[in-house]
Amino acid sequence: MSDTEHHRGSCLCGGVRFETVGPLRDVWACHCGQCRKTSGHYWAATSVPLDRLSITSGNTLAWYDSSPAARRGFCSRCGASLFWEPKDGGRMAIAPGALDGPTGLTLPRHIHAEDRGDYYSCEGPPPEAPLNLPERIDCSCLCGAVSFSLPGPAGEITACHCGQCRKLSGHYSASFDADEAKVTWHRKEGLAEYRTPGGGLRGFCKHCGSSLWFRSAKEEFSVEAGSVSGATGGRLSDHIFVVSKGDYYAIDDGLPQSGQWSPPTK
Repeated sequence: MSDTEHHRGSCLCGGVRFETVGPLRDVWACHCGQCRKTSGHYWAATSVPLDRLSITSGNTLAWYDSSPAARRGFCSRCGASLFWEPKDGGRMAIAPGALDGPTGLTLPRHIHAEDRGDYYSCEGPPPEAPLNLPERIDCSCLCGAVSFSLPGPAGEITACHCGQCRKLSGHYSASFDADEAKVTWHRKEGLAEYRTPGGGLRGFCKHCGSSLWFRSAKEEFSVEAGSVSGATGGRLSDHIFVVSKGDYYAIDDGLPQSGQWSPPTK
């Protein structure tokens, strides 16, 4: 094993920083319900032996025991989804979106594809929108300390590949616009907020790290599609900020792409 390969990474706010030595495993995309809840879309991870990983700054690193078999590491300040550690492993799964610079990796494998959201396909074009559209959408974090509902269906869902969304989600994000005035809150005791460098506000759960929603500096409100419990009634419609996408995955669904963000035409 070569010790000449080094990678560095961090959360969005810089409260958690880490380094790896030696080759990283190629990226696996996981579509299980837990990964979709925590990341806000679906999660992706590379992997490294624990003795090849150094946490160089861990002041804001928090852990959530997501199952008897594993725990998840996230930043308690910005909510970035960073790590998945099996309790009997000896390895750490690392979100490739947290890595700084090119990774040199590929994404050859999808797991738990049967649990994917209704609005996208693991590869290729997304499915058609269902005929029976939900009149209400229920959303929550993984641990249940935050939950809310809003009128459905979700409609068009946008994938964002900007550096900020990749740092926070661990891969890239997918969200849909919503009328915040029509959101009904059921539980908020776990809700935490982080002010982004651009002046937006991101909502996440301080207990489990799940990504939930985003309010822009212009008060535009969107909900992370992975937070939805059950059907969204939506469909992935486009990709934005593709100039900032990670080097380890390809966009192969044939949907419109823009280098930055293009407001809808009227």
